[in-house]
Amino acid sequence: MIKFNPKLLLLAAIVLAVSFGGRMAGLAVNPTQQITLAVFAGVISTTLFFWERRVAAAFIGVAILIACHAMTLHTILKATELDIIFFLVGMMIIVGVLKDLGFLTWVIQTIINRRKMNGVSFSLILCVLSAMLASVVDEVSSIVVVLALVFQVCDTLKLRPHPFVLMAVMATNIGSSATMLGNPVGIFIGNKAGFTFAQFLVGATPVAFAALMVTLVLTVIWFRKDIRAMTLAMARHRKMGLGPALKIPYKTGLFILLATVCTIAFHHQIEHALALGGVENHNAFLIMTPLIVAGILMIWRPHRARHYVEKDVEWWTLLFFMLLFAIAGSLNAAGINGEPSITRNLADTLTEHVKGGATAMIPFVLVISSLGSAFVDNIVFVAAFTPVIQNLVAQSETYSILWWALLFGACFGGNITVVGSTANIVASGLLEKHGHEPIKFFDWIKIGAVVGLVTGIVAWILLLVIPRSPAETDRETPAPAIVEPAAELEIPAISPYEQK
Repeated sequence: MIKFNPKLLLLAAIVLAVSFGGRMAGLAVNPTQQITLAVFAGVISTTLFFWERRVAAAFIGVAILIACHAMTLHTILKATELDIIFFLVGMMIIVGVLKDLGFLTWVIQTIINRRKMNGVSFSLILCVLSAMLASVVDEVSSIVVVLALVFQVCDTLKLRPHPFVLMAVMATNIGSSATMLGNPVGIFIGNKAGFTFAQFLVGATPVAFAALMVTLVLTVIWFRKDIRAMTLAMARHRKMGLGPALKIPYKTGLFILLATVCTIAFHHQIEHALALGGVENHNAFLIMTPLIVAGILMIWRPHRARHYVEKDVEWWTLLFFMLLFAIAGSLNAAGINGEPSITRNLADTLTEHVKGGATAMIPFVLVISSLGSAFVDNIVFVAAFTPVIQNLVAQSETYSILWWALLFGACFGGNITVVGSTANIVASGLLEKHGHEPIKFFDWIKIGAVVGLVTGIVAWILLLVIPRSPAETDRETPAPAIVEPAAELEIPAISPYEQK
């Protein structure tokens, strides 16, 4: 007997409300655009309510868009953003090699075997390590490594790991916004906005660093009792040590990581030296670097190459986001009968109702992307908002600052709930795997909402204070032109890594 699922009724209600609401608001002015909105809302709602069926919903959504002429097969393929997919595949293989070489284990041992450590110093090292690893590897690999450290220390000291898991996750989400490497959202926004690695670093790292410092203070105060208990337990176990002193060969892994990051950091100069400039080849070497390094590593370790490709690359995730890119891109497709695209209509509506220009829109984008990322994967919202910002930037270059608002809202908002980011979900799974109770939703949201709100305010203030014109006016890629009815659609791309 088939049981009635109230989530299905809610999903249908959301799809109908978005479709007809979009028409009433002037966003969807013809049946094709209504169907496009309905498909987009349906895929997002399925992702929220039926996570395990998200890929199936994306498949069906793409088929519907082609069938109703909202997109052609050519534009669907163009919208999958294969450049970003290739970048992520390369990075995932590199991380797999680093795990194989024991580099990540060496990081854990280095921290564990420090002398004269107490609860406060452990918490500070934990948060800084989480943020740094997330910024140069990726948020998922980072949280796996850091939580191995947390479980080893807490199990040895007979302490609840939950407070330290929360601290590590919050720092991971914040650190992942500091560079293009830490979060799929970063490489996606950087690529769409036309930022080089260095420009992204200058624009994002100061805000991420300030948010991390504020989060350190908040979490140390919030979990002060647990930190004090760790200090007392460490004093009792001082002579025993927290873990075995294993000698791990780390130099090869460290060299690979540094070589990869440095090459990516200087990709702009290398592109000029190789005459890879211009709009068509912009950031070409940035995308190529992980592929080149991954290829060299697989030649070096041929017996493990197949394992890296099959096991360390999250193909399920990448496939979902390729389809999601295409569906999000349909919002930017020109309407029939000469009507402008849905995102063009939304951009015009925003400029009409939000007075004060780009500065006034910063809190709007921060709030929307933060709340959205708290409950659905941040990439979904970045994918939806990217074409809107592209249309705004086409009207005035001053709206370029909204790229940063979207970045920080999406990353910082992931701290609000347990489903707010991939790192959160992985952390919850690892807690259960190690025999601990999962963190309750309301226990998470109490500290998560505080951290999300405060870091969002920090980002807002710094976006107003720190001058950003050089990083945005020096871009090689011109602001994307507003999509006209007869034009090929320019589709947003989002970086895939792991999903919620």
